[in-house]
Amino acid sequence: MFLSIFEQFPIVAVAMLLGFAVGIVLHEASHATSAYLLGDDTAYRDGRVTLNPASHLDLLGSLMLVMVGFGWGRPVPVELSKLRGGKWGGVAVAFAGPAANLAIVALCAVLIRLGPFQGRLVLFSVLGIAFVNALLFVFNLIPIPPLDGAKVLYPFLPRFLNGFVNFMNQYGPYILLGLVLLSFLPGVSPFGFLLSVVSPILSVFGIPPLFG
Repeated sequence: MFLSIFEQFPIVAVAMLLGFAVGIVLHEASHATSAYLLGDDTAYRDGRVTLNPASHLDLLGSLMLVMVGFGWGRPVPVELSKLRGGKWGGVAVAFAGPAANLAIVALCAVLIRLGPFQGRLVLFSVLGIAFVNALLFVFNLIPIPPLDGAKVLYPFLPRFLNGFVNFMNQYGPYILLGLVLLSFLPGVSPFGFLLSVVSPILSVFGIPPLFG
C-alpha cells in the first residue's frame, strides 16, 4: 500500500507513516501510564511508561504497516486485578489509548493555524498525523477483541450476554483478522465506514482533508 503511494505521492506517504508512528507510540504509552497511575505497575516494570518508540513499536507490525498499510504496536500488559476503581479502572485504561489519538488530532488542529506550520511539507506532515490518528481513534473503538472498544463496552453488557462475551474474547482476534484480510479484496471493504466517521471528526476540529 504505502510502497505504491510512495511512488505517486511521497509526501502523503511519509506523512501517514509519521502519523502511524506517533499515534501508536502515544496510544500504547497512554495505556501504560494510565495503568500505572491506577495502581498496576506491570507495564511500568516492563519499561512501557515512556515515549521511547523502541518500547512500543513492534518490528513485524511496523513492516506490515509499510508493506500493506496495516500494522500494530506492542500490546501493553495490564493486570485488571491491580487497578483501582473496579471495572471503571479497566475501562479507563482501555479508553486512554484512543483518547490519546484524539488528543493528537486536537493538537494538530492548533498547529495548522500557526505560522511555522504553513509550509507545504510541514503542513502535509501535520495533516497526515491528524488523519491517521482520527482513523486510529475510530478503529480502536470497534468492539471486537483485542481492540479497546471491546474493553470499554463489554464490562457494561448484561450478564445474559456472558456467552457472547466469552465467544468474542476467544474468537474476536480471528474475526478481526478475517475482516482485515477481506478488506484487501477488490470491491470488499468491511472497514469502509471508518472513513465516513473520520471525516466528520476532522471537520469538528476544523482540519481539512488530507486527500483533497
